Amino acid sequence: MKKKLILVCCSLFLCTGCSKTSYFQTTDLVEEVEDTDTDSEESVLSEIQSNTIYVQVAGAVANPDVYALPMNARVFEAIKAAGGLLEEADDSDINQAQILSDGEKLYVYTTEEKAEIEKQQESNSDGLININTATAMELTALPGIGQSKADQIVAYREGNGSFSDIEEIKQVPGIGDGIFSKISSYIKI
Repeated sequence: MKKKLILVCCSLFLCTGCSKTSYFQTTDLVEEVEDTDTDSEESVLSEIQSNTIYVQVAGAVANPDVYALPMNARVFEAIKAAGGLLEEADDSDINQAQILSDGEKLYVYTTEEKAEIEKQQESNSDGLININTATAMELTALPGIGQSKADQIVAYREGNGSFSDIEEIKQVPGIGDGIFSKISSYIKI
């Protein structure tokens, strides 16, 4: 009976808390049970940890930190766990409905930071974005490229080396002929 109660309590804490505090409260709860043997505790903790992801939330949020969230948590839940957006936050390019993955970093720029990035992009001599050197944030200035696709472009570049020509960007998952036709006149290598 106590084992079932522990699992129910653990599930409730994970589903409602969405922060590392909830995770630690859950493990404390498991440790306080006197009649449970070590194997059962480890089993419960293992199950909790396998259904938990860790996401770093940084930038213009109230409490930047690493948060433990339930599997399939979304960006808005990570922002909420971090205490919400600051007044100066610019969330215009953030897809708050996007599902997060373990080890992901979510950075929320301020309106001032965003303006500075846009200013740097405009000051490029030819106005084109170099897909071999651009940051994920710079890539989000391209039409049809949000934070997720920008992160995928950077990850592809880091895993495969520099792009040899601009058409190679179509090798990035989610970027096909349609998106390429929108961005091809804005990018260079």
